[in-house]
Amino acid sequence: MLRIRRSLLDAVVAHARRDHPDEACGVVAGPQGSDEPRRLVPMLNAARSPTFYEFDSSELLALYRDMDAREEDPVVVYHSHTATEAVPSRTDIALASEPGAHYLLVSTRDPAQDEVRSWRIVDGEAREEAVEVVDG
Repeated sequence: MLRIRRSLLDAVVAHARRDHPDEACGVVAGPQGSDEPRRLVPMLNAARSPTFYEFDSSELLALYRDMDAREEDPVVVYHSHTATEAVPSRTDIALASEPGAHYLLVSTRDPAQDEVRSWRIVDGEAREEAVEVVDG
C-alpha cells in the first residue's frame, strides 16, 4: 500500500494537469530504506509527448546524485496518461527499473475528475495497490 500525504498527491496531480496534453513525470523521494514519500521532484518529459514519457538523462543523473547525497531513495515514480485510464502500459511495465518504488499514475483524460492509481511493477508484472491519502 502507498501512504502519501495529501499535499504531495495534490502536487503530483497539479503537475499532471499543468503538463497536459503531454504526459508529466517525476519522482517523490524519501529516506533510504523507508517507504515514506517526502520530497516531490517534478521532472521534464524529454519526449514531450501525449502518449509517452521519458526522463531527461542528465536531469535523472543529477536527481540520483542528489538523492544519494541526501540519503534518499525514489519511493514513488509518477507519470500521467492523457487519454487513457491510470493503468501502466506495456511500455511503462517494460521500462520500470525501480522494483522497490510505487508507480503512481494519474489520468488527465477527464478534466473534471482525477483518477489516481498506484502500482508495484516487478519483473515485468504490474500489481495494483491501495493508496492511503493522509493529512499533515
